[in-house]
Amino acid sequence: MFVKRRITVLAALAAVVPLALAACSGGSETPAQPSGPVTLTWWHNGTTDPIKTVWEKVVADYQKAHPEVTIKAQPLQNEDFSTKVPLALQSAEPPDIYQSWGAGDLAGQITSGKVADITEDTKPWIEQATGKFGEKWQVDGKQYGVPFTQHFVGFWYRKDLFQQAGITTPPKTMDELNAAVTALKAKGIAPIAVGGKDRWPDAFYYNYFAIRECSTAVLQQSVKAVKLEDPCWTRAGQDLKNFLATEPFQTGFAGTPAQQGAGSSAGLVANGKAAMELQGDWEPGTMSSLTEDKDLESKIGWFAFPTVAGGQGDPAAVLGGGDGYACTTRAFKACTAFLQYLVSEPVQTELSAKGTGLPVNAVSAKALKTDVLRQVYDYGTKAPYLQMYFDRAFPTAVGAALNDAVANMFAGQGTPEGIVTAVNQAAAGNK
Repeated sequence: MFVKRRITVLAALAAVVPLALAACSGGSETPAQPSGPVTLTWWHNGTTDPIKTVWEKVVADYQKAHPEVTIKAQPLQNEDFSTKVPLALQSAEPPDIYQSWGAGDLAGQITSGKVADITEDTKPWIEQATGKFGEKWQVDGKQYGVPFTQHFVGFWYRKDLFQQAGITTPPKTMDELNAAVTALKAKGIAPIAVGGKDRWPDAFYYNYFAIRECSTAVLQQSVKAVKLEDPCWTRAGQDLKNFLATEPFQTGFAGTPAQQGAGSSAGLVANGKAAMELQGDWEPGTMSSLTEDKDLESKIGWFAFPTVAGGQGDPAAVLGGGDGYACTTRAFKACTAFLQYLVSEPVQTELSAKGTGLPVNAVSAKALKTDVLRQVYDYGTKAPYLQMYFDRAFPTAVGAALNDAVANMFAGQGTPEGIVTAVNQAAAGNK
């Protein structure tokens, strides 16, 4: 069950967050900012509880403390952002605040000319509030967004189903994971759920095989060059092909959504229909909204992606990223002040306590609502290397090409070499 945690009313801090609406000292290139009352349109992906209710309270508290600001929130499904944001940034009236995952994805968006450079407005507080993680929302050293949660990907599993299959400890190697898949099948249990309909969950597997096969230096160089040249990228594809050959997923996985409804991959694990799912730390919160099981929390465990024999990658490196927001230029001063509020201790503590994500503000980590979330937070923050999801690390079109190529392999139509070729061709066409 959810742990109830009483904290200071969020409006208390909102009252002290400065709302600077005057133009900054950027000269004639700084867009004129609204004077007087301002309305901010906010696109976020909090479509379900607990985060849906948290964001509603954040809006109410902020508006109470800042009566000159009206925030019109528009929740969108996570999968809709990849199409709606590029279109909005080409329109005359994009949202003032929109969900951003940073890195190459954000770099591609700033070419629209609609994304605000908020470097000067965030400089006094962003490092203290987000640590080095905030740098992933920089492009060429300039701040274009602010993260509010960080995420780490690993396997969520049902302890009760593992016990039924005689699995006594979480797998640490691929051999052990394959053995667990075999044991679960023998008991008539779907070993792993995956939301193949949405494609990005498929990509987590290739991402992790690449992180295990490729050295940190190769990963960094490849992302910077936007080119896959080292043989480790093809080996990662072969690892994925070999894993798919074990048929570890639920029947009909290609048509299964990731998070929408009890029949989604998250819902299958939540309702005991599958034993595992490779997903981010947000998954317990997602699963809780898809089941009537009030004891789910006690049945769920987590383990890191297994090691790969012979791989050149750091076995403790972690795949992850974060959720954040970027501001468009129309009212970026008001937007930036609101983002400062989102990374303040009271809001970050509320997000942590409700299980909506891992805080970027380290002082709020103590409020994480379960031992397993604290386990994930500790693992991720202590990992020797964090690789951002490749569909975010690469430019948007390149990341999409990678996800599509991986999805084709899941459908039995792709090859390890085809994934590398698809990425390199998309990168060449993106220049």
